[in-house]
Formats: sequence, structure tokens, C-alpha cells
Amino acid sequence: MKYINFKSYKLNSIYKNILVIPKNILVILKKMHFFFRNIDFKKYNFIRIYKYSIYKKKILYFIQSIYLRKFSLIKIYRRIKYDNIKYIPLFLLAVTSVSTLIYLSIPKFYNYNKLNIQDKLCKQFSITCSINGDLKYNIFPTPRLILKNFTVNGPNNINKNFIEAENVIVKLSFYNLLNKKKHSFKKIELKKSNINLDLEKIKKYTAIFEKKFSFTPILISNSKFNFLQKDKRIASIRNTKITYHSNKNKSKAILNGDIVGDKINIQYINSKSKDNSEKKFIFKLVEQNLLVKINLLNNQTLEKIDNGKILFKLRKNKLMGFFDYKDNKIIVKNSNIRNLFLDGKLNGEIEFLPFFNFNLNLDLNSLNFSRLYTLLISLDDEGKRNLFKINKKINGNLNLSIDKIFSKNTIINSLESRTKFLNGSIKFDNFLLNLGKLGAADFTGAIINDKKFSNLRFEKNIYIDDSKRFFNKFGVFNRENKPNNFFVSGNFDLVNLVLRLGEISTTNNLKQEEVNYVEKEFNNFLLEDGYESLFNFLNLKEFVKSVSSEFE
Repeated sequence: MKYINFKSYKLNSIYKNILVIPKNILVILKKMHFFFRNIDFKKYNFIRIYKYSIYKKKILYFIQSIYLRKFSLIKIYRRIKYDNIKYIPLFLLAVTSVSTLIYLSIPKFYNYNKLNIQDKLCKQFSITCSINGDLKYNIFPTPRLILKNFTVNGPNNINKNFIEAENVIVKLSFYNLLNKKKHSFKKIELKKSNINLDLEKIKKYTAIFEKKFSFTPILISNSKFNFLQKDKRIASIRNTKITYHSNKNKSKAILNGDIVGDKINIQYINSKSKDNSEKKFIFKLVEQNLLVKINLLNNQTLEKIDNGKILFKLRKNKLMGFFDYKDNKIIVKNSNIRNLFLDGKLNGEIEFLPFFNFNLNLDLNSLNFSRLYTLLISLDDEGKRNLFKINKKINGNLNLSIDKIFSKNTIINSLESRTKFLNGSIKFDNFLLNLGKLGAADFTGAIINDKKFSNLRFEKNIYIDDSKRFFNKFGVFNRENKPNNFFVSGNFDLVNLVLRLGEISTTNNLKQEEVNYVEKEFNNFLLEDGYESLFNFLNLKEFVKSVSSEFE
């Protein structure tokens, strides 16, 4: 840098900055004056501040006076005797184990009063019970009371020996074990028990589930659930497992077991909260793929139900609707039924007590016979043999109407029938078939079922309104002297699929040789391949053409 530049520029700027310094000092002093003037010195104890500063200096001096080299962490680490320390965890574990064992063992020396235990177990359920065998305390695998030969009477003593259990385990809480009056039950387990439910008094059992309180969870395992009617067993659920939980807002019972070769699951859920006041009942048969769901308002009792909701599913069959319940009858209303081949409505009455019975009306908008036919021929041999076998306990009346029947070669347009189910048999009082412009037919008969056979005994009338159209449809060209009305009776073996004709008549009865010929042709043309050929229109057409000469 040149001297000229330094003289003309640098000194000038330095001089200006020096002149500013006194001004800045004055500003700072004014601010300090203002600051100290606003301080309230009475608030501050300067003597304490002074003592604190001296104390702080002493601590600092003490730390500085420590000779840190003497406290070498490495030397300390080397001097520790780990042979002794390694036993400390084992010692602590042993002390804890012995203390716990002593704590758990002390209740074993108590004398338990059976009456007190009975009252504590059963009072919350509004039932009475008794301990007929031994009562002892055990600590393994958890603290528990073990009761032998435990019996329970139903709610309000509606039936004796409602539950008979060989072994009952009452699991105790770890808290307050030393005070037997304050023992808390965590869980109750009943093993190898018989539960007897009187169906005629089933409404009274629901008192256990209706109450709004919380009590000990229950588990029933390896037991048998018996349904009684007038002290006679009518059905049983084996290998039963029942769990029950309840609190102030919700109670839930779940039953699992085996019934008639199938797995059964039953759930009862009672929601008692303000936001969700509803009862649910769920019934499942696993192998049959059966599901039933029932929803009720919580303010309704099982004695009378209005507008309950129901969902019924059996494989791909589905029923949804509403129902009422009164006088031991379920009244189905506003329900829809649907599956792969039909669509319609169902209404009527179902009665469970004293026997299962029903009176139902099934009104179908349509029936897809082509799909039904496909489903029918896809069945295995066992399914086809048992197709029309009905449980003997299913009894009732079914009124069926179908407005429209769809198939590739439509012969039957619609039908109506009145059918009765009685002790495993099916009786057709009136079965009317609308053949459209061809005519009509009526059918009466019954399916008689036994262990070894299933036979359809029938009488049938066929009325031909338009004989020209009828014979054209089946390719019969020699129409002279052909009758318009037919009567046929006989027996159809539904297991082996064989037809036996008893009588055929038009204006006159056919001779026995002619009846045998028609029977033979029917079995040859329509039953050669079972159901697949029975509902094949081409086979039916060939059969009509073959036997038409017998009706001249």
C-alpha cells in the first residue's frame, strides 16, 4: 500500500471511529443508569449470594485437591474378586424362589369351609351348588382350589343336577393368598361334566346371561351337553368346550363340540352398553356349512320378540328376513331366499316345542332348472342315493309355488304343490304342473324312506290341450287315434333309479304286456345314465316316439 493512499483515506476513517467511541460510552452509561434504577434491590439477598459463591469455591477446591491418579479404574477392576460376585445372582434367585414357594404353600395349611366356597362360587349366578367330595389346595402349576363331585342346580332351582362335574379347578389370584377370606377367583374350570338342559324351561336359563354384572370367567371342557324333554334325553353334544366371559358392558358365551358326526359352534353375545344394546345368537355346523345368525334388541326377552333379524346360510343357500316370536312359535315374515337356481320369498310359522314343526309358504319368482340339473348330476353316488332322505324329526307343511321355470327345452312353465313332511317321509297332496300351451298335469304320491330304500309311490294325470302341438314337439307324426288324457301309477326306486309301473290308462286300461313294454322303454331310455338321462329332453323325445304306438 502506498503512503499517499494511507494518509488520505485510512487516517480519516480511523479518526471518525475514534470520535464515535465517547458517544457510545455515553449511550451505554445511560442504559445502565436506567437498568439499575428499575432494579428492586430489596428482592435480592446479597448475603446468601455471597455465601453461595464461597461454598461453590470450597467444592471446587475439594475436587481439585483429589488426587485422581490414586483412583485408577483399571486398578479397581483388577482388585474385584469375581469368583464371589458371580454367585450373587444365584443367591438372589434362590432367595426369591424359596420366598415364593413359602408364600404359595402357606394356604395349604388352611381349613377351608365348603359352605363359604359354595356361596362365593354360585351366589353371583343366582344358582345353588354343592361340593360333595374333597376340597384341597394345590400350588402347581398355579395356586388353585380343586373340588371333587361338584353339582349345580339350575337358576331358581328349575331343575336338579343342572351340572354334574367330577373335577372343578378354581384358579386363585397371587394377591392376598395369605388371607383366605380375600381369595380372588381368576378362572373356574369344569372337567368331565354332564350339563342337562331342560328344553321346556329354556327361557329361565337365560337369567344367567341377562344380568348386568361382571364375574369370573368359566371354562367347561371334555364334557357332555344333554338336551332333555320331560326328563328324557333327546340329543347330546359330546366333547363339549364352553367358555364364558362377562363384564358390565358385555357378556359372551361360546360352545364347541360334536353332534351327529359334525362340529358345532354356538355363540351368545349380550351387549349392554348405551351405544350398542343388542343380543346376538350364532349357530354353526362346520361340516354341513350351516350358519344361523339372530339379532335382537336388548330390551326384548325370549318370551316375546318383535322384528328380530335372521340370517340363515346352508352352503350357497341364503335366507334373510325378519321374524316374531311368541307362544313358542317363530313367525317368519318379509324374508328373501336365494341360491344358485332360485329366488323368492318365504313366510310362515316354525314351532320348536313340544316338537319341531313348521307351516311355511315358499313363493319363488323363478327356478333355473338348467342349473339345478347341473348340480344334480354333479352329486356323487352317495349324495344321489340320499337325495330325498329326510330326518325323521323334521315335520311340517310346505306350500310351494314357482312362477317361472327356465330350461333349455321348456316343458313345465310353472308349478304349485302342497307337501307334508312326516317322520322322514314326504307326502304330495297336490302337485300341479303347468305345461303351457301343451296342457297340464297333476301328481299325487309319497316318498317313503327307510335305512335301505327310498321309494316314490305316485299317481299321475296328464291332460293334453293341444295334441297337435304336443306330438309335434316330440316328433310323433302318426297322430290318429292318439288319446289326449293319460293316467299313470307306479313306484320309482330313488336309490337304484328303477321304475315299476302298476297301471296306465287312457280311455281304456292298457294290457299288462303293454304296461311292461312302456316300463322297459322308460328304464332303457330315461334311466340308462341315471339323473343325467332322466332329465334329458332328447331321451324323453325318443321314449315318447317309441311308446306312442301303444296308445292307439
